[in-house]
Amino acid sequence: MQRIGIVGAGAWGTALAVVARRAGLDVVLWAREPEVVADIESICENARFLPGVTLEPAIAATGDLARAADADAVLLVVPAQFLRATSAALAPMWRRGVPAVICAKGIERETCALMSEIVAETLPHAPIAVLSGPSFATEVANERPTAVTLAAADAGMAADVAAALGAPTFRIYRTDDVIGAEIGGAVKNVLAIACGIVEGKGFGENTRAALITRGLAEITRLGLAKGARIETFMGLSGLGDLTLTCNAMQSRNFSLGVALGQGEALADILAARTSVAEGVFTASSVSTLARSIDVDMPIAAAVDAVVNLGEPLDEVIRGLLARPIGEEAIGFPGQGSASRN
Repeated sequence: MQRIGIVGAGAWGTALAVVARRAGLDVVLWAREPEVVADIESICENARFLPGVTLEPAIAATGDLARAADADAVLLVVPAQFLRATSAALAPMWRRGVPAVICAKGIERETCALMSEIVAETLPHAPIAVLSGPSFATEVANERPTAVTLAAADAGMAADVAAALGAPTFRIYRTDDVIGAEIGGAVKNVLAIACGIVEGKGFGENTRAALITRGLAEITRLGLAKGARIETFMGLSGLGDLTLTCNAMQSRNFSLGVALGQGEALADILAARTSVAEGVFTASSVSTLARSIDVDMPIAAAVDAVVNLGEPLDEVIRGLLARPIGEEAIGFPGQGSASRN
């Protein structure tokens, strides 16, 4: 692989452009916003989404999707709720066999579809991979050592992509559990909002540790019900990503939760931001998906109740704390009561 297209010039897409260029690849970065394209071309910086990071002049910015699609692999880094429209727009110009590497973390709100399901439908001739794991964009762009997961059914394609993008400070571990990597990356954003609320409310570290642990059980239950493997959730795209996102103000979802816990209104929080907190949208789709396949996810449902259904935060917290306490179990499909939190 010599040429990489990146569709989506938010913080993460821009950081991946830095990674790809650092690996010696030709990089074309597509942005929806003309001002982002102009800044990258003129001042070698994405001042809106990744300020303070100098980009190599060789990174080409464009507003032309066809130019980004003309590559040996294309990274799809648009927000999850826009992936369907973007990949459908790419379909007429997509060359058969070019890998689609999904870098968005979420579940579609209207359909409860995973990102790989959307791409399989809209880009049927594209081999699919999912890039996930604990990775703040600024740290990756500044070459802080990072490890991520690349999930793909096609082992050869995954090896090619990993070899092209990987580096000593950007370590790519491979798996064939695409569903597991997706579920871990999507649901952790919802749980990060919950952990932020814990921080904002001043509940303490005990509460957050309990929430992360029981949250991991929820991720695992949903993943197993969808066909994932349990060991995936013990890895980078599961426990690794969850731990990072639930413990740092760099996380958009965690910081949003902190603001909610401190009493700020969700509309005001969102209006003050240029970036997307995926957990707000994913809370709704995760809760709907879990109900549809009879998976108990009380923490995710509680976040959905607060951010999407307008239920009072303190009442939702009291409801969670009043739930019956049973055996500590992750719960596997078919275990009956053991699948309840």
